[in-house]
Amino acid sequence: MRRVVVTGMAGISSLGDDWPAVRERLQRMTNAVMRIDEWAGYEGLHCQLGAPVTDFLPPSHYPRKKTRSMGRVALLAVRASEKALQDAGLSEDPVISSGRTGVAFGSSVGSTAAIADFGYMLLEHRLGKLNANTYLKMMGHTTAVNVALFFQVRGRVIPAVSACTSGSQAIGFSYEAIKYGHQDVMIAGGAEELCPTEVAVFDTLYAASIRNDQPRSTPRPFDRDRDGLVLGEGAGALILEERQHALARGATIHAEVVGFGTNADGAHVTQPSRDTMQRAMELALDDAAVPPREIGYISAHGTGTKHGDVAESWATHTVYGETTPVSTLKSYTGHTLGACGVLEAWAAIEMMRDGVFHPNLNLEQVDPECAHLDYIVGQMRRIECEWVASHNFAFGGINTALIFKRC
Repeated sequence: MRRVVVTGMAGISSLGDDWPAVRERLQRMTNAVMRIDEWAGYEGLHCQLGAPVTDFLPPSHYPRKKTRSMGRVALLAVRASEKALQDAGLSEDPVISSGRTGVAFGSSVGSTAAIADFGYMLLEHRLGKLNANTYLKMMGHTTAVNVALFFQVRGRVIPAVSACTSGSQAIGFSYEAIKYGHQDVMIAGGAEELCPTEVAVFDTLYAASIRNDQPRSTPRPFDRDRDGLVLGEGAGALILEERQHALARGATIHAEVVGFGTNADGAHVTQPSRDTMQRAMELALDDAAVPPREIGYISAHGTGTKHGDVAESWATHTVYGETTPVSTLKSYTGHTLGACGVLEAWAAIEMMRDGVFHPNLNLEQVDPECAHLDYIVGQMRRIECEWVASHNFAFGGINTALIFKRC
């Protein structure tokens, strides 16, 4: 069994696209949720809230030949991966194209504008805007494929397309690929572009917040008065590397991946199960060979939906008790779906390195149906710890848990 370390990290989010910017927003304790007025034009769509990345543009050095197969979600993925490779010092390293580097990346769907073009064809019986690149933008594995093509990766490509666990499964699958000797380096990530069609998914389930006139007061994970989630967008990437390979080239090691657990509820497509959530957490701890009491902080999935918050809190309580500090990044960024697992892992690692962790925003009165946990509230909390856990859960009953060790 080989040890796996994190040598590069990057994120693009509504809070910023580098850690100093994100940390500053976390310290100000203000979220990025805003009202999106044009969504009012969709009849029957109640939620008009989102947390978009407002300043993203593809870099000028990206050639048209490489970007013509990319929609926004793939562009976000490629840019986050590029920044992570730069952080790892691997941008020009021949290992990337050697066959010993792979990619695991995902999103909930491909770019929805391309999907709409195919929808137009079906409705109007005309090809309309369809061209040779439309499918490449729409396909479910567009992020993984475009990252691999852009950086000329010749190792394994693992499309981690599992909605809200896309990013966390990408990290876990990358960890296993290196741990068991299949690759030396992996680009692991997740991305999502904001689209009203994705908001409609949760709106029709009555799981989206409709505090349209109070965007900064929502989402409210674990709070008694929450009314649903808010969607965001962004991308994140971690560069995972076999430890001896990283040491041999003098790389900076940000953290070590020591545990991964994933399973499925096998019960209901949208109603989570606390028992299998609990088991995923236990699997990660078993893999890490770390007792629960050693975990200093838990990055919760914390969507702000009733069923999700209640099930997750009780699963966490069963495994960890009520003394491990817990907070969720989604109270700042909204739910970034395919990107959340990586953005939250990135933030958890950076906060572990800084020794300061963000509170839950808008958590004023814990829902009495949720378990009693040490929810961080009010202000940033200083915590010196050696291990952090990051949990994510997805439609289809997919559960993930990751354990990172400080280096």
